[in-house]
Amino acid sequence: MRVEVRLRVVGDAGEIICDDANVLVIDKRHDRLEAIGLSLDEAKEFLAGVQQHLVAAQAAAFAAGRRCCTHCGRSLRRKGRATLTFRTPFGNVPIDSPRLHRCRCAASAAEEGPQTFSPLTSLLTSHIAPELLYLESKWASLVSYGMTVDLLRDVLPIDARLNPKTVRNHLHRMAERLESVLGDERPNFIDSCPRDWKALPQPEGEIVVGIDGGYVRDWTDRKSHFGILVGKSLPRDRNDRYLGLVQSFDTKPKRRLWELLCSQGLQLNQAVTFLTDGGDDVRNLAAEMAPYAEHHLDWFHITMRLTVLGQYAKGLIHHDQEAGERIARNLLRIKRYLWHGNSRAALFWSQDLADDLYGLEEDCTYPKLKAFSQALAEFVTYIERNAHAIPNYGERYRNDERIATSFVESAVNVVIAKRFTKKQQMQWSRCGAHMLLQIRTRTLDGTLRGQFETWYPGLAANENQTSTQAAAA
Repeated sequence: MRVEVRLRVVGDAGEIICDDANVLVIDKRHDRLEAIGLSLDEAKEFLAGVQQHLVAAQAAAFAAGRRCCTHCGRSLRRKGRATLTFRTPFGNVPIDSPRLHRCRCAASAAEEGPQTFSPLTSLLTSHIAPELLYLESKWASLVSYGMTVDLLRDVLPIDARLNPKTVRNHLHRMAERLESVLGDERPNFIDSCPRDWKALPQPEGEIVVGIDGGYVRDWTDRKSHFGILVGKSLPRDRNDRYLGLVQSFDTKPKRRLWELLCSQGLQLNQAVTFLTDGGDDVRNLAAEMAPYAEHHLDWFHITMRLTVLGQYAKGLIHHDQEAGERIARNLLRIKRYLWHGNSRAALFWSQDLADDLYGLEEDCTYPKLKAFSQALAEFVTYIERNAHAIPNYGERYRNDERIATSFVESAVNVVIAKRFTKKQQMQWSRCGAHMLLQIRTRTLDGTLRGQFETWYPGLAANENQTSTQAAAA
């Protein structure tokens, strides 16, 4: 059978702009399974044909509406024309762009600018369709730049010359646009009077923010790595948000975190709990962020260190059973004190344990005793530095409150490991990693599309219009 698909475009006044345009002419068989319906290549051809005629009709209608002077209404003389290329998800479309002389009336003559102009420059502020930028940015943040090109080529009739470098440049351009609207960095975001906080409405609930870090390989120095901070914010009744930044590149880390919390409805009278591993970088990031903010040491990082010490104690039992069992009991006592938030008692018994190990150095034959003592000394220092951030974990656990950053550990895996391919030792520049993080975090928490709709309101209008038409049908 022969299939012919024709396109008709009707203007706002009811005039026919385009008619009898064949956008698809194919011969189809009906006796084979693989011939039923449109194939992917036929669908691409159809979409590309519709796009060519539709964009040409829209550009012609826009240019025709500006053929007359806006002051006196006189028709403008045409100087010539050029051909512009507009890149869309359905192929590159050449557009006829007329160039017109400005009117000689007094009002037009008073305007500054060249004597000729192209009306389409006010419409095509970019030669790339916003939806194509969105698709490139979204998929490039989820998979590699090369796989993004392959994906788009498989499902869309895009330009065959699209390459990974172009996709990367477009993603960086969108990330730079996000960076350009970020406010100035401030050391303190508490800038109002406590008396005003009581007048604020009751907040919806606590916001829990977990912050942790990871490392990726440096492109400039192949033998070194640089750090990436990853965070996840969990409000009570709102969507989760991700945070990602390169510490050695970002100049506005606190502002970035503040804007993220404000997007989740943060109020100055709202409780905010920061769970961190106790590192200086993450602790400084969360400092002076909100009046009712609390900084808690992650229970997971405490137990991880205690587990290592417990393994040393088990090894000591094989060489000195009495001392090994005594030290193992004291480690359990220290863990119990920390669980109930008694950091002072935990430090006392940790120091006692260190003295006990020191007394064993002369007679004990345990080969890892010195490493045991060093690990214990590091643990004591760790608890001393973060004693102020050790809450009553047992009480928080019974009240169904978070005590560990397991959700952030998974966020580190999602944000860093699954895209930056640490196992393959992929190398990154600090700028490239930071820009990719800004798009990737918004893709993961579902806010990238909303950001594009803010930049290009027509995207949201087209989406709503399509949904309304589908419901009516």
